[in-house]
Amino acid sequence: MNDNGTKREAPVKRAWYERRWIQVGLHTAFWAGLMVLPHLLIYQGTKEVSKASEPPTPTGVFPTILELLSYGFFIGLFYVNGSILTRRFLYTRRYWLYFTIVLGILCAKVLVFYPLSQAAHDAFKPSFLTYLISNFLVLLFFLALSTAYQVIGDKVRSDKLTQDRQEEHLKTELSFLRSQISPHFMFNVLNNIVALVRMKSDKLEPTIFKLSSLMRYMLYQADDQKISLQKEADYLQSYIDLQQMRVGDKVRLHVSIKPGTDLFTIEPMLLIPFIENAFKHGTGYMEHPQIDIHLSVTDGLLYFTVRNRFNPQQETKDATSGIGLANVKRRLNLLYGNEYDLWITTKNDWFLVSLQLNLQYVAVHSGR
Repeated sequence: MNDNGTKREAPVKRAWYERRWIQVGLHTAFWAGLMVLPHLLIYQGTKEVSKASEPPTPTGVFPTILELLSYGFFIGLFYVNGSILTRRFLYTRRYWLYFTIVLGILCAKVLVFYPLSQAAHDAFKPSFLTYLISNFLVLLFFLALSTAYQVIGDKVRSDKLTQDRQEEHLKTELSFLRSQISPHFMFNVLNNIVALVRMKSDKLEPTIFKLSSLMRYMLYQADDQKISLQKEADYLQSYIDLQQMRVGDKVRLHVSIKPGTDLFTIEPMLLIPFIENAFKHGTGYMEHPQIDIHLSVTDGLLYFTVRNRFNPQQETKDATSGIGLANVKRRLNLLYGNEYDLWITTKNDWFLVSLQLNLQYVAVHSGR
């Protein structure tokens, strides 16, 4: 926290290879190696030929300075081509302008450095054509190296930016989906309490305590990216208890919630829409209403099934019909990709939801 009470932003973490001093060190090492390599090859070659056949080797300070200036020219061309020429001309497909500028650079280099090269070498003086061709080949090498380096670097940065935007979009969309589910849930619970008040039931007080625990869960834990499966199971059980207080013995209710170990995590409020839907459509006017809820974990796989009887003749569409199930399908696609299987079927006046979720995948990718 700052002195004024505002929260300090955490520094952005960069990969080790993105740090400035590492970038400078890698580039320096690369150029040093590239400058030393020709001398190592020449030194190795002198061991294989006689002294008499060797061309005279330039000596003195001036040839060394001229060589360093030539290297400096090509190194500067590497960065100018990557950061300016490639982006302004190749990316915009102005190829003729690009090649004209490159040709001008080559001519300027040859016109300036060729007279100096002639003055620096007493015995071995290359012809103008030889000097032009050799510099042209070196220039092509540095331009190709520079362009490839810049294009690959820009592609990596673009992909990372796209990934960051997709992740941010995912967080925003998931937050929106949760905001749709939470009011729907609270609307149902408050209707339950109103029903208990009208019946003047002695179950009103424990119901309010249940609601309090659910509110605590929704306010302080439902915004977490992941929570333990055990907490989610406790939340489901509390909701079922509230619903059972409302329906009483009118609905046959079979519940088996066994989350097992607490090592696995799950997206908060992911399963509740299925149970909400069962109580919404499975407790109306019908013969022998029944709701079966089963949750278990085997070998890292979550098996979750909800089935309820329903009366097709009594089914009516309202403004909120299908919101919960549509949202949970969307959230599953966003969060788990291909790591889940969901079946929703109706048969013989039964509505069945079956979900199989790879919790092992979630545990590994959530840092557990």
